[in-house]
Amino acid sequence: MLPATNVQTRERVVVRFSGDSGDGMQLAGNLFSNVSAGEGNQISTFPDYPAEIRAPQGSLSGVSGFQVNLGRGVLTPGDEADVLVAMNPAALKTNIKYLKPNGIIICDVDSFRPADLKKAEYATDDPVKELGIDPKRIMLVPMTTLLKATLADSGMDQRAIMKCKNMLALGLICWLFDKPVESVLHKLRNKFAKKPAVYEANAKVIHAGWDYGHNQHASMPTYRIETESVTPGIYTDVNGNTATAWGLVMASEKSGRPLFLGSYPITPATDILHELAKRKDLGVRACQMEDEIAGVCSAIGASYSGCLAVTSTSGPGLALKSEGIGLAVMAELPLVIIDVQRGGPSTGLPTKTEQTDLMQALYGRNGESPLCVVAATSPTDCFEMAFQASRIAIEHMTPVILLTDAFIANGSSAWRVPEESDYPEIKPRFVTPEMLENGWKPFMRDEESLARYWAIPGMKDAMHRVGGLEKDVETSVISTDGPNHEKMVNLRRQKIANIANDIPDLSIMGNPDAKTILVGWGGTYGHLRTAAEELNAEGVEVAFAQFRYINPMPKNALEALRKYDRIIVAELNTGMFADYLQQHLPMKEILRINKIEGQPFLVREVVEGVKKHLEA
Repeated sequence: MLPATNVQTRERVVVRFSGDSGDGMQLAGNLFSNVSAGEGNQISTFPDYPAEIRAPQGSLSGVSGFQVNLGRGVLTPGDEADVLVAMNPAALKTNIKYLKPNGIIICDVDSFRPADLKKAEYATDDPVKELGIDPKRIMLVPMTTLLKATLADSGMDQRAIMKCKNMLALGLICWLFDKPVESVLHKLRNKFAKKPAVYEANAKVIHAGWDYGHNQHASMPTYRIETESVTPGIYTDVNGNTATAWGLVMASEKSGRPLFLGSYPITPATDILHELAKRKDLGVRACQMEDEIAGVCSAIGASYSGCLAVTSTSGPGLALKSEGIGLAVMAELPLVIIDVQRGGPSTGLPTKTEQTDLMQALYGRNGESPLCVVAATSPTDCFEMAFQASRIAIEHMTPVILLTDAFIANGSSAWRVPEESDYPEIKPRFVTPEMLENGWKPFMRDEESLARYWAIPGMKDAMHRVGGLEKDVETSVISTDGPNHEKMVNLRRQKIANIANDIPDLSIMGNPDAKTILVGWGGTYGHLRTAAEELNAEGVEVAFAQFRYINPMPKNALEALRKYDRIIVAELNTGMFADYLQQHLPMKEILRINKIEGQPFLVREVVEGVKKHLEA
């Protein structure tokens, strides 16, 4: 470790890794985040992938980024970075805008060749001067030269050597933030357990990066990040898609129902399928179907047979699944539909985040097709809301759409692995022998919730059929009678409304005396809560609420919002949730802060938006 006099203590620091898609910036960032989480730092990450599968090497369109905020009180990946790692001129040029004015840059000077500068569209041969960078704030490291010297006797070919360059940058970052190299090596050892030669090469390179920083730039300060006081337990960093998959597994365990996932690969939801495909040891059946329609239909069949049935997708796939979801609404079967939202319409922006599927989730089916819609607020909350979506689906016999988004699905946070006892039992509404003796019919309902009962195929005397044609409310046989159809429509609608009795109240945070409330839903939570805290610290009185349960809304939600003079809704669309609230609060003017750029909010954008409304 460096002498204490060279170390500055910070409450939190933002680091941004950037380079070509093949430079391993996501791996380097993930390793650094994982080590930081293991040390007790709170973290929030933002992987920023290019939309192109593999743009030309060194081009501006091919730059991949990974930003992590670590320390105390961390709720977002940070608006601007304290440290930028740029592996080539294109990464430097496209990411300099994310760096604080006094931020530090670590850059591979070996990549400043004429051909590289031309690809990155520089006008001169001096990127530092052209971009107006203070030479005192940039470490021009000959990474390629150092890498080749370090692995000269490794026996590796040129291509294999260059794949290790991201670990050189990681070693430098470990030096800069006074992180123990041993923790990173432990993670690498596990990753390359079956490839010891690869591990040894990467370990050697990490040490070389740390030593270079220590020996060549000892006069530059390094940083030690404050840690939180944490509840004892097992901690790791987890991204939203992984947390979603694990939440489904927990729901399967607590309900006693085998978990079935029927899905078709689609960015950015595919990792849910990947993660659950690994869990055969827990009885999970994950099937990659031939298309989105087959995905939802296979899940409906699994639900009919008694499984906790799930299908995962993004916006374009949700559109394709709409008729199948309508069938599940009419058949009144439990089904969880996970929509990891991305930029649209159509194929849109596959790697970018938006919140533009809300209206599709609420209304995107033919006929009166009410179902429950919930949203996760963070990568770790994806676990909680996947569990709750499953619980509601099973206990209320309904499809449930869980909305996440690319930002929280790919981003990660530090997470304490919960105990099984932390979660309640999920109680399926099975048909009982007593019901069968008394003449059970498929659409008999629980009097309080109006949920119907689950008859698993193979139960004696419980043979029945379900389908997409309307049924008689009493006999369960096919009916085209108008008054019966209206009654069934109203019953299904009221069944969803009754879920409000089984979800928590809306929590109001921030200044309790404020006359203005900032409102959001889903994955904007961290940015909006941080903005509310900053506004109150400046003397701008603001309350804050984030919706996780959207249809139905919490029972206290509308009454709570009516108390405020100004309701400001911030969301990553043109105002869908604001419109939804306006329907329920017609006497209130719902003010809006909107962004549709494929990127999450910056905290300052929300702060400025609130101030603009208050000034108006």
